[in-house]
Amino acid sequence: MADTRNTVLAQGREEFEEVYAAYASAPAVAVVMTMGALHEGHATLIRTARERVGHDGAVLVTVFVNPLQFGVNEDLDRYPRTLDADLVVCQEAGADLVFAPSVEDVYPDGAPLVRISAGPVGAVLEGASRPGHFDGMLTVVAKLLHLTEPFDTGTEHIAFYGQKDAQQLALIRRMVADLNFRTEVVAVPTVREVDGLALSSRNRYLGLADRATALALSRALRAGEAEAAHGAAAVCDAASAVLAEAAHATPPLVLDYLALVDPTTFAEVPANHFGPAVLAVAARVGTTRLIDNVPLVIAGARS
Repeated sequence: MADTRNTVLAQGREEFEEVYAAYASAPAVAVVMTMGALHEGHATLIRTARERVGHDGAVLVTVFVNPLQFGVNEDLDRYPRTLDADLVVCQEAGADLVFAPSVEDVYPDGAPLVRISAGPVGAVLEGASRPGHFDGMLTVVAKLLHLTEPFDTGTEHIAFYGQKDAQQLALIRRMVADLNFRTEVVAVPTVREVDGLALSSRNRYLGLADRATALALSRALRAGEAEAAHGAAAVCDAASAVLAEAAHATPPLVLDYLALVDPTTFAEVPANHFGPAVLAVAARVGTTRLIDNVPLVIAGARS
């Protein structure tokens, strides 16, 4: 049952720090970072955070469309801004505080000269398709983790992220470990529509025909997942067959990548791989680029 709260909105850095002081004695602080345009996937993150920290803990949601994450030809200006609706989602899901800063609040001196590098994990798949994206993402996540860090060092600090952005999740885990943040990172399973489409703020750009084609992403992942007991090659072949068929749909699915990767390094696994893996896919339908993935455990190959 949702823990509906009187959610407080803070839009400036000083206002946020003043309001946040009221939660200084909370036994645990949970943070859910978003770029707004909230949907049921985000609501699930907030509810999971509330369940984890309990009634007396604090749940903070950040809403910030981070320009550092967008490339030259990407949809920064087009990205939906729906703060009023977002506040309703936050309140109904049980958030205490929403921090919705401006670009000037987050980057008061303009684009930062010093940024966090995503390293080799950030150079493949999404990183190869969107150069610099993960550097920008990690830079703002680091800033927001610092800003939301509890005043009391005895208070738990927990950040919740969706499994749908699996490469992002892996990079945040690595940053937190490598740079000694005292934050626990919790992954929350991907939330899907009834038809299987992974929830995303970009789904609103899909027309009916686009959506029908886009369902091939989740179908491909399910087909690959069903072959996990038969080895890496079987997984990739099954998923590829679904995507190849969708390439002839109207409109067509234009594949960016399909990859079976190590869940930590995001390097493609060898054909004889055994154990955990992530099957990841990215494709464009019309003007909308979508990503999806499923975690797997690969067993033996077919004899």
